[in-house]
Amino acid sequence: MELNQIIVAFALTAFAGFSTIIGAIMAFFTKKDDLRILSFGLGFSSGVMIYISFMEILPHSIVSMQEHHKNGELLALACFFGGILLSLIIDRLIPKDVNPHEPRNDLSELKICPLPKNNEKTPHFHPGEPIINTRTLKRTGIFTAIAIAIHNFPEGFAIFYASLENISFGIAIAIAIAIHNIPEGLAVSLPLYHATNDKKKAFIYSALSGFAEPLGALIGYLILLPFIGELALAVSFALVAGIMVFISLDELLPAAKTYDKAHDSLYGLIIGMGVMALSLYLLD
Repeated sequence: MELNQIIVAFALTAFAGFSTIIGAIMAFFTKKDDLRILSFGLGFSSGVMIYISFMEILPHSIVSMQEHHKNGELLALACFFGGILLSLIIDRLIPKDVNPHEPRNDLSELKICPLPKNNEKTPHFHPGEPIINTRTLKRTGIFTAIAIAIHNFPEGFAIFYASLENISFGIAIAIAIAIHNIPEGLAVSLPLYHATNDKKKAFIYSALSGFAEPLGALIGYLILLPFIGELALAVSFALVAGIMVFISLDELLPAAKTYDKAHDSLYGLIIGMGVMALSLYLLD
């Protein structure tokens, strides 16, 4: 294995991972009191992640597993649902008092927050409705960053390993993942920026969620590479697909519907799917 191959593989992984920064920057150009763009952005993110999971990552895993195991499709589907189960377990391990997915006894907690200071304009759900709970919105951004980082970790090694095996395939995967990492960065940055009005914090969390990708490549190279084969890589792809679907259905879409008006989240979801479909078609 040549040094140049390793450097290129790491570069592609870093490119894909840190594309979350582009999404973070995009969030700063939205109006803080316009929550329709927040709903649209979260819906767009979920559309991208759901589409690429079902139409690209999971099918790739199935094909790869069928080449190595007679029950490859069943094994891939088991790993897919294993990824969902893993995400569910992680979600359940988060303390209830800080878990945004747990129901609250006082439903008004979801909408009411302390009065703004210094006459600062605080965003509402829609005109005439109570102001949003910035703490809940901040938690959404933070836990979205954690969840994205978790699934970016195996993605990073997948890009790295694919690039070592076939540079053209590695480039295609890196570009596809980079495209869907942009709205992921947006999904992290938007709620944090709306909640804190702190561009630096929103930027850092988005960048850290993307940093998990090159970190996954590095750890995989140092520890896992000598022991992993194509079958194990296919397993990781299926797990990643399950994790991404769980994030979309359990985190992004519920958050998008919270700030929805006139089906903004649905429009975002459909357009997100369309953008990812077009990008994958152009990459074929």
